[in-house]
Amino acid sequence: MPSPYRAIFGRPGTKSFSAAGLLGRMTLSMMGIGIVTMISQLTGRYGLAGMLSATIALSAAAIGPQISRLVDRHGQRRVLRPATLFALVAVAGLLLSAQQRWADWTLFVFAACVGCVPSVGSMVRARWAEIYRGSPRELHTAYSWESIVDEMCFIFGPILSIGLSTAWFPEAGPLLAAFFLAAGVFWLTAQRRTEPMPHPREHHTKGSALRSRGLQVLVLTFVATGAIFGAVDVVTVAFAEEVGHKSAASLVLAVYALGSCVAGAVFGLLHLKGHPSRRWVVGVCAMAVSMVPLQLVGSLPLLALALFVAGLSVAPTMVTTMALVEEHVPQAKLTEGMTWTSTGLAVGVALGSAAGGWVVDAFGAARGYLVPGTAGVLAALVAFAGYRRLRPQPTPREPGTPVAGSGPATVQRSDEPVR
Repeated sequence: MPSPYRAIFGRPGTKSFSAAGLLGRMTLSMMGIGIVTMISQLTGRYGLAGMLSATIALSAAAIGPQISRLVDRHGQRRVLRPATLFALVAVAGLLLSAQQRWADWTLFVFAACVGCVPSVGSMVRARWAEIYRGSPRELHTAYSWESIVDEMCFIFGPILSIGLSTAWFPEAGPLLAAFFLAAGVFWLTAQRRTEPMPHPREHHTKGSALRSRGLQVLVLTFVATGAIFGAVDVVTVAFAEEVGHKSAASLVLAVYALGSCVAGAVFGLLHLKGHPSRRWVVGVCAMAVSMVPLQLVGSLPLLALALFVAGLSVAPTMVTTMALVEEHVPQAKLTEGMTWTSTGLAVGVALGSAAGGWVVDAFGAARGYLVPGTAGVLAALVAFAGYRRLRPQPTPREPGTPVAGSGPATVQRSDEPVR
């Protein structure tokens, strides 16, 4: 492991809570695609599969920030364990209703309750922020490491979920995802020494973290970004089935995550200057451009290559987003703020999954890649429109007070390097 990554694990407990976070986040990469695979195996209806995946994502979008707000007030252990138990019961109900071929509405009821799954990634990043607060280089490396962990989940999670559901029995993928969630959350919450201190209720009287104008831009952009991810998942499974290799979809999606993992590992080694808002806009635009080659592919090998290249822009953009969240959200609402970005992704995944499934059913898998392409354009437009909200604002000074060594009163430009 390169020295910057080795250095961040010098603090006690960091290896354990990061490992627990890896287990808990496997659910994120396995549940949605596992349900798509399960329903398509049982019914052959990609539209229904996409809508169920969308229901879970929308439910998580509505419930996730509320869970994280409670975590900021009461602590991770007191909130995450009961929320996880409720989600596990809902997963069990969803699998049973699918296996027994119950009415479609029962699938949607249980899918909505699965949204109680907590944002494990936000919980782990909040622990890093608590440990390395005031140490931006170490925190940048820690966020980059967690981005690598995210991509490791998306490399191996779909392979396990799709592979088990197609080779063993349809419900196997979501079932294993539920096991990983239980193991990860209960292991994480058992580690009390690194748990961030809860903040008393009086720190939350000013309302939601989403009142931040900068956070609003990040969340809206991530809705479009999430639509890219959701559509790519659904359409890739359908594309692989059309060419006669449905089980290979997991490998193709793993290559997408591998590209992001490689980029995140390199990004964490860099000591970057300048405000992160500029890097963030560049990253969002790169993600949009990377969707263009998907419209031209005609085989799984070419699709895998195009997705690897597309993945190179993902992790650096996510890491930069976490840095911007920390800058624009008060410390007492940090977990909630990080979860709002996940909420934006979840809403986008829901829309992208549903739109991707509808286009596949109506026009075929090849046309389905128009959905992530359109979502990429929307993400870039929102990022450009909201860029000014993310730039640092000049610190107010008394009128006529000069900056030391500058002669007349001046304000440091927001695009100058941060030393």
